[in-house]
Amino acid sequence: MSIDFRNTNTLWASILAETLKRLGLTTAVICPGSRSTPLAVAFAQQQQVEAISVLDERSAAFFALGIARATAHPVVLVCTSGTAGANFYPAVIEARESLVPLLVLTADRPPELRDCHSGQTIDQVKLYGHYTKWQMELALPSVEIGMLRYLRQTVIHAWEQALLPTPGPVHLNLPFRNPLAPLTQLDTDALPPVFQLEDFFAAITPSISGSFSSSSSLPLSLYQQWHQCQQGLIIAGPAQPPNPQQYCQAVAQLSQALEWPVLAEGLSPLRNYAQLNPYLISTYDLIVRNREQLQHLKPAMVIHLGELPISKQLRLWLDECQPQRWVIHPAHHNFDPLHGQTTHLRMPVEEVSRRSKEFNIDKLKVKKSQKFNRESLEKFRVPSFQSLTQTYLQRWCHLEAQVKSTIDQKMTTMRQLFEGKAAWLLSQSLPPETPLFIANSMPVRDVELFWKTGNTGIRPFFNRGANGIDGTLSTALGIAHRRQSSIMLTGDLALLHDTNGFLLKNKFVGHLTIVLINNNGGGIFETLPISQFDPPFEEFFATPQEVDFSQLCITYRVEHQLIESWEQLQQLLNPLPGEGIRVLELQTNRKADALWRQKNLSKLATNIGMA
Repeated sequence: MSIDFRNTNTLWASILAETLKRLGLTTAVICPGSRSTPLAVAFAQQQQVEAISVLDERSAAFFALGIARATAHPVVLVCTSGTAGANFYPAVIEARESLVPLLVLTADRPPELRDCHSGQTIDQVKLYGHYTKWQMELALPSVEIGMLRYLRQTVIHAWEQALLPTPGPVHLNLPFRNPLAPLTQLDTDALPPVFQLEDFFAAITPSISGSFSSSSSLPLSLYQQWHQCQQGLIIAGPAQPPNPQQYCQAVAQLSQALEWPVLAEGLSPLRNYAQLNPYLISTYDLIVRNREQLQHLKPAMVIHLGELPISKQLRLWLDECQPQRWVIHPAHHNFDPLHGQTTHLRMPVEEVSRRSKEFNIDKLKVKKSQKFNRESLEKFRVPSFQSLTQTYLQRWCHLEAQVKSTIDQKMTTMRQLFEGKAAWLLSQSLPPETPLFIANSMPVRDVELFWKTGNTGIRPFFNRGANGIDGTLSTALGIAHRRQSSIMLTGDLALLHDTNGFLLKNKFVGHLTIVLINNNGGGIFETLPISQFDPPFEEFFATPQEVDFSQLCITYRVEHQLIESWEQLQQLLNPLPGEGIRVLELQTNRKADALWRQKNLSKLATNIGMA
């Protein structure tokens, strides 16, 4: 047991670290600084907690976020006083918006050294505003037994807040007086003789994970309503479930019980467990561009899982249709940016699927002559059960097969380095269950458009809470740390925005291959109306940087290869190396790629229809 009795600060910090270890903490990411010395020493002495020193606070925070995202387990993040904690802010926002458990510990000066121009001091109380689930400034360290019990129970509460009922960031601000170093003093002799360490920690047990269990029960009438609707859709948005196969099985069970197709976002694991469900639709963004087909595809009811997919086309169509919708997600967030006829069901889809099995299927089959069916038919103007049973689900599946075939033909014959093909190729080339971090802007959109369904079990990860490019590299390294060899798909600006992440190279254990789409600027802006106005477009929106990435990689001693063909890329993706960081750079033309999208995306679904 690593309890350090050398002085009041060492005792206080080591009890904090020991409490967290017993709760289940495995990783602490620590930024260098003076005021946080007691915390850094305490975690460094905890042999069962991996303490990782990271120079840059923003990079450290996203590295911790990546580890927590991949493990669904809280990670401790430590910094000194002053603006150090402010650099954690982007990652704290992302953690709150995307439900990732972080425990942020900011060291601070004692009250008498605040508001008097003492160095490296800012107001750190409620530093992150409402973006933490819970925050607290702890009392000054004390060896009094009652205060040590207060510390223990406050830390336990902070840990539980980071996990339940849904995960998120928690902030503890910890003031320390001198001495900050572990100098031996006699003040710990004030401890009463009844202080027995094993008894003190005896009641602490590893906390449960952040899974949500609802005591509420969905009524039988709701399942009946779903079962009677023959024009229903399940829309699966971005998802990073701790157990992706279990999640996919639950969605498949619900989909097949209702006989509703599942429109599966590329950032959902569903596309990579396609064998579980024959009703997966991956090309919905292209299908809904075909106005002739939309009259046959209009849904009466929609269940959407978590956030809506990224697709602007799909959102516009749903807004136009105005179906009745249910949002399934355990978090108490508003997941409906369309402000439609929406009911939030605050539970995981696994629970909804499990409860659907509890109802006898005969109870769900209500005869057409009953009042419920007549009212439903009139409300949704459904022509007949028989005709729709034969056509609605089959129509979606038939259109999916046609558009997928068209995409495959296009991509197979494409020789130029079009950035969208990278996502299509990755979906078929990576080793099974590879963790894949997908950067924001164009990569997430290319994954949605071109990621092919399969049975690879690839695990997509992403920062879609705030949808920024902050900490892209650092998050990917956190996800890959001590895990299976991993991939990051990113554009050049997102990588350049976080090159300090390469400073993690000597701390990082594992392998990360970075597939870099270098189009010399912000490709996503080429798809927006502002691209027609130059100036100021090129300088203020596209922002070309013209960085030589081979030289950048030499600076950080990172492997770099320039990719000149799709065959070369494919050969380098499977098998993946076991350790180190590698950049595979594809140089593309963002204006030519934008023109390709403009000319081809709508055409990919032009000639589709029922045979």
